[in-house]
Amino acid sequence: MIRMLPSSGATLLARAIRRVGFLPALILLLMGSAVSFAQFSGPATSSTSTYNQPLTVTTNPAILYPGERDVVLTVGDMIAVRVFSDGEYTASVRINNDGTVLLPLIGIVHLEGLSVTKAEQLIAEKLSAAGMYRDPQVILQITEGPNSVVTIVGETHAVVPIIGSRRLFDVLSIGGGLPPTASHVLTIDRPGVTDPIVVDLGTDPLHSSLANIPVYPGDTIVVSRIGVVYMLGAFGGSSGTIPLNAYTPLTLTEATALSGGIKFTGNFSDLRIIRTAGDHRTVAVYNIKKVLNGKVPDPILQPNDIVYLPRVPLKEFVSSGALGTVLGLVSLALTISVLH
Repeated sequence: MIRMLPSSGATLLARAIRRVGFLPALILLLMGSAVSFAQFSGPATSSTSTYNQPLTVTTNPAILYPGERDVVLTVGDMIAVRVFSDGEYTASVRINNDGTVLLPLIGIVHLEGLSVTKAEQLIAEKLSAAGMYRDPQVILQITEGPNSVVTIVGETHAVVPIIGSRRLFDVLSIGGGLPPTASHVLTIDRPGVTDPIVVDLGTDPLHSSLANIPVYPGDTIVVSRIGVVYMLGAFGGSSGTIPLNAYTPLTLTEATALSGGIKFTGNFSDLRIIRTAGDHRTVAVYNIKKVLNGKVPDPILQPNDIVYLPRVPLKEFVSSGALGTVLGLVSLALTISVLH
């Protein structure tokens, strides 16, 4: 007669059954065999409070609408100079590398670093000092220049020539418009302005004129990415990211649908939305079943939100097919206990 030696797992189960009974032993085995998951604690605290701070939209009219700005002349600018009421005095010259130009009747004049108004006054003084005119009215215009552009960087890249000023929407349109991944909150870096100018283009055409501010040569428009939502845990599809759309908000129900729905293994009452602003993190807990059934409000997700649906170890264990193995071990343990 051949006698099979019991496995160590079956032996342990048989001993547990003899000591505490069949049902408690089975529960202990399921709990011990289930895959354990570490508790999610979210992103670590930032080392600096200036990281990932939300932008504050600029509302100061003096910054948004500064009026006519006197452009400063730089090396490489092509300028046209004429005297009002005298059509014979005209000159079209480029500012040299040393910042000077050669003008009729007065010779070499240093103009680099002067505003257009200051340059007109200087040329008028030199014409008067040379005895050529009495109180001449000099008109200076920039016709071309390396710095007479607006630069667009980020999700859109373009260099738009500009003389004087143009409206923001015109410059963005010339630069190719905004792609779907672009945020509608733009920043403008302007020479002479300490802080970046933050403009919210919004999504309502009725109020779009409020954001159509003037831009000037030397401005840099930064178009950032609108952001994504991270989906982790027991969702039907593979975990990943969902890009946001600037025109329509993304709700939790929509994000769940885009992620393939929820799995049986999820802990439906413990869905977490982790949101980080600067070095501060908030965790909001929802019952996903109640959200999907319309019993509680459907939260609107924000850029860089993390939506985490934890898995229940026991559900994971059952759905993995390991329950059949456990029942087989139980049957074997019962057989061994009877033989003994």
